[in-house]
Amino acid sequence: MQLAPGAWRYALPAFLLAGPIGLLSPIATLFALGFGGATLLFFRDPVRESPKYGVLSPADGRVSVIREEGNRVRVGVFMNVTDVHVNRAPLSGQVESVEHEPGKHRPAFSKESDNNEKVRIRFSEYELTLIAGAFARRIHPYVEGGETLERGQRLGHIAFGSRADVLLPESFDVKDVGVAKGERVRAGETVLAVSAAHNSDE
Repeated sequence: MQLAPGAWRYALPAFLLAGPIGLLSPIATLFALGFGGATLLFFRDPVRESPKYGVLSPADGRVSVIREEGNRVRVGVFMNVTDVHVNRAPLSGQVESVEHEPGKHRPAFSKESDNNEKVRIRFSEYELTLIAGAFARRIHPYVEGGETLERGQRLGHIAFGSRADVLLPESFDVKDVGVAKGERVRAGETVLAVSAAHNSDE
């Protein structure tokens, strides 16, 4: 099983403690082993096959936001603790900037999460925002400004849950969005939107 970077940093302490704390309680050993195993499962990074058209979901989870912002459309995906948390590029393009913004740590499914800590990855035509949640305190971008990414390419992960938003290119309208709130999506595989006016790497 392929793992996201940093997986063993979180899981190894639990495995190392499993032996010593077994002298105090076998139940504690089982708990430590279970925690370590669950952590590795959380950091799983499966291979994905991307379709050849449309804006791809940047995250596994459920669609939690679909809204118009001026002449742009935002689609957000909420990641539960059981979802894969490796994020992928919705469209091909060159990264213009990667900006960290400090903020709160409210539940990522709430309206207040718009003020949470986040990392904005800006491309020439669209923007991807990785948003920390109540428990997630670490956003790990893999890319820097100037890099060119392909659709579906890994670009970062959020340790222990949160939300990923795509601000679609200006050529997209809300009617071009092909998913609904509450719908489950998969990073790099589910098509969020298709626009006849935008040739998205077809």
